[in-house]
Amino acid sequence: MRTAPAVAALLLAVAVSGCGMYDAVPQRPSAAGYSPLAAPQVVGGAPAAEPEPLRGPLRRPDVLVIADDELDGKLRRRIGTLPGVRAAEALSVASVPVGDRSVTVAAVDSGGYRRFTASHTATADPVWQVVAAGDAVLSHDIGRDLNRPLGDTVGLRAGAHDIDLRIGAYATTVPRIDVVVNEQRGEQLGMRRHNAIVVALDDARRADASAAIARLLGGRGSVQELSAGPAPPSGTRQAAYLTGSTASASLGSFSYRYFADGTVQPEASWVRANIRTEQMPILGDVTCHRVMLPQLRAALTEIAHSGLSGEIDPADYGGCYVPRFIGYDPSQGLSMHTWGIAVDLNVSGNMRGTVGEIDRRVVRIFKKWGFAWGGDWAWTDPMHFELATIIR
Repeated sequence: MRTAPAVAALLLAVAVSGCGMYDAVPQRPSAAGYSPLAAPQVVGGAPAAEPEPLRGPLRRPDVLVIADDELDGKLRRRIGTLPGVRAAEALSVASVPVGDRSVTVAAVDSGGYRRFTASHTATADPVWQVVAAGDAVLSHDIGRDLNRPLGDTVGLRAGAHDIDLRIGAYATTVPRIDVVVNEQRGEQLGMRRHNAIVVALDDARRADASAAIARLLGGRGSVQELSAGPAPPSGTRQAAYLTGSTASASLGSFSYRYFADGTVQPEASWVRANIRTEQMPILGDVTCHRVMLPQLRAALTEIAHSGLSGEIDPADYGGCYVPRFIGYDPSQGLSMHTWGIAVDLNVSGNMRGTVGEIDRRVVRIFKKWGFAWGGDWAWTDPMHFELATIIR
């Protein structure tokens, strides 16, 4: 019988995978539950952009509220004035595809957001200068995990193509946030504006304040504890919302549980509404998101009509809806297979990091029908075809 770890959340801090050392700074005494923090690192030759000044006193980030849709100004103000709430700042948060995984991106007004970050980050103008210039700030952990050095680029998916952002800094910001960009970049990525709030709480009233926020939210998202308190039970509602493709708005959001073996169990209502099994040319029965099935059928039909059926081996099919983390590792982020919008073809001859044996005529047809191909990524995954664009 599988047992669930203590924390079930889409927005996971990624584990350190060890690429170089960083100078640690002392832990803030008041930040219960924090790990020692790494000092910011900023790319050389800072861009000519004026950073947003620090707006208000520094605050500890205690709660991250993530909703299924935009939180209107009235609701945000009500949350900000609840007893026990010391400060609150609106931001936009979404999971954005990078390769075959997702990372948690926050699009922020940096003047307000920076006061919730570690003090050595909050007061480092060069970090916020690169945000103002349109660069990305990565957490130290996600930078190591993606194997991206300072000054390199990270490709965040927007439709069938990536938006390549320069990595301007590594910095500790708010827990569970992997990448920070400015609000203009958030718009480019198709992120829902102001669907999240980071909140600082009065220690003496934090339990009551968290419960009051949850009541105001009314089941339209999640309230995630960041700095203290018990971990949420497995299955606690999380707003698993994917952006970065024209298909995103049709995919829906879901809560999920995850297990020690790295598999994921989305909520049953989302599965019933979205996951379908249909018979396809060449592959036979496949189980995918309903949004993807028409385009998958069209691509496979054209491949068959083009005399290329023999280029896809149905016995070497790796699946579509396979809810899991990348590599079945909870530190690696959700696989796009969790949404049922990707297929792995001819697995044995198209492993990660290779050019792959997949016939490029098959690749061209899949691209024609709105799929991104993993063979185009920096770390190639030539077996992987992922829905990126809705074709009517």
